[in-house]
Amino acid sequence: MKTHSSAYTFTSKKRTVVTIGTFDGVHIGHRKIIARLVESARINDWESVVLTFFPHPRMLLQKDTDIKLINTITERGTLLEGLGLDHLVVHPFTMDFSRMQAEDFVEEILVKALHAKKVIIGYDHRFGRNRKADIEDLKRFGEQFGFEVEEISKQELEDVAVSSTKIRAALLDGDIKKANAYLGYPIMLQGKVIHGKHLGKKLGYPTANLHVPKAYKLIPAQGVYVVRSYIQEKRVYGMMNIGTNPTVGGKEQTVETYFFDFDSDLYGKQLSIEILCKIRGEQHFNSVDELIKAMQEDEVFSRSYIQSLKE
Repeated sequence: MKTHSSAYTFTSKKRTVVTIGTFDGVHIGHRKIIARLVESARINDWESVVLTFFPHPRMLLQKDTDIKLINTITERGTLLEGLGLDHLVVHPFTMDFSRMQAEDFVEEILVKALHAKKVIIGYDHRFGRNRKADIEDLKRFGEQFGFEVEEISKQELEDVAVSSTKIRAALLDGDIKKANAYLGYPIMLQGKVIHGKHLGKKLGYPTANLHVPKAYKLIPAQGVYVVRSYIQEKRVYGMMNIGTNPTVGGKEQTVETYFFDFDSDLYGKQLSIEILCKIRGEQHFNSVDELIKAMQEDEVFSRSYIQSLKE
């Protein structure tokens, strides 16, 4: 898969079939649409293109909206790459772009830049300045500029929308099992390992403190989780705490992971950590000894859960 930072930098010698959307989560509903896109490209000997925008339009047009996304744009690209897609176009969403008239968008972006011969799009898709144009306008433009429009049904789109809503709600509730079921893969957190207060080491559980740099990334509910990562080409399991560490007077939320049977300096390293299962919510214990006992119980649970995955 080739990733393009703008529609205007897109290059292909073939005609294309294009779909447009955020595809946040790249969940099982999205994958059905991508599969249709890829299959259509294969049948016609075209190339498949996902056109998405960044920042998310609501980030720019509704600055008071504290929007949280399931994936960062980098995570989204990684997930799409595994679906047989030929091209991902991440077009900058700017104020000037938001004011582009519908016909100009179709002619400049879809036709001239992306060479679209077919557009697969939802029945309720709206586009152009103030989102005034709809799918009937797009079909009319298709006749004018020589491309086909394939409509995604209301039922299919509702399945996708419901999945996204349920995933976000599940993550905010800490229901990792439900979120991962809808996603079709484990939710991940990516970032750099930074220095913390080294409290974990004092408790006998040295942790990697993950700095998740994207403020728009949705972080699951505070609690303790079983996790997995791939470090130095090895699969490593552990347990992650998302929270403020109230027992030791913490105030700011951190994301800290204790990796089992692993001893290597991770400071400054970029990690991608998959969250597999929730153990419990974050708790305030009456003493550090009670906290250590709880962490020991968390480890026993985690190792048992991990063993069950291997059986």
